[in-house]
Amino acid sequence: MDVETRQLQKILNDAKQLPEVLILKPITTSTNDDVRELALKGMHSVLVCSTQQTQGRGQRQRQWLSPEGNIYLSTLLNTQTPIDGRLALEIALNILQMPSLKGLDLQVKWPNDLYSTQGKWGGILVEPLSPHQVIVGVGINLAPIAKEQLDQHASSLAELGLTNIMRIELIAELYLAIQQAREWFDHGCYHLAARFNHNAAFIQQAVEFEHHSGLCCGIFLGIQDDGAVCIETHAGIQQFYQGRLRRLDAAL
Repeated sequence: MDVETRQLQKILNDAKQLPEVLILKPITTSTNDDVRELALKGMHSVLVCSTQQTQGRGQRQRQWLSPEGNIYLSTLLNTQTPIDGRLALEIALNILQMPSLKGLDLQVKWPNDLYSTQGKWGGILVEPLSPHQVIVGVGINLAPIAKEQLDQHASSLAELGLTNIMRIELIAELYLAIQQAREWFDHGCYHLAARFNHNAAFIQQAVEFEHHSGLCCGIFLGIQDDGAVCIETHAGIQQFYQGRLRRLDAAL
């Protein structure tokens, strides 16, 4: 066992959150796929992390750029409450509370982007295996990504002011944040709207919302406690549970 794995094991064991399976890899196709394979073998608690992915993916099977040196982490969650869209919101909010990120100006872009005024620095992918079991994948940009690789505004923790990045500590904090998010989710997502809207990107700004039947333009008012996006339009306030939110004056 390598030094980093032993270090991570100790941190999680001290926190009484050591999973059955803990794997650190230099490269993999997709950490979500690695966790899926282990879940199918009957494992109930898994953490897989890699410094690079060759087939990373985001929402709706979009490609997730996974250059070497960042954090690509996946874990398996078992919930008491049936899985719904609020889980990804809770995960994002708990990540923002990580000790290493204290003092940074960070936001959440509905439904699953870790964001800032400089752009996206991470993302969350939730893939249910059953109504009460889900794979959670998180990708974090530690260092800047080459501009020619991007199709949207992006940033990194280094660009946002995080110095002396301790990779293993960040991995541990991410895993613990996801476990804490499960607790919030299983206890009813108490005051979800207020907590999310306090950290929401684009709130009270003109936005475009792409949904299954077209586009909606208006002012983003935040979310409801059930996780729905609220857009103020000429026809009144509309709510949406699925779709893609963009600021109207920028291709984000």
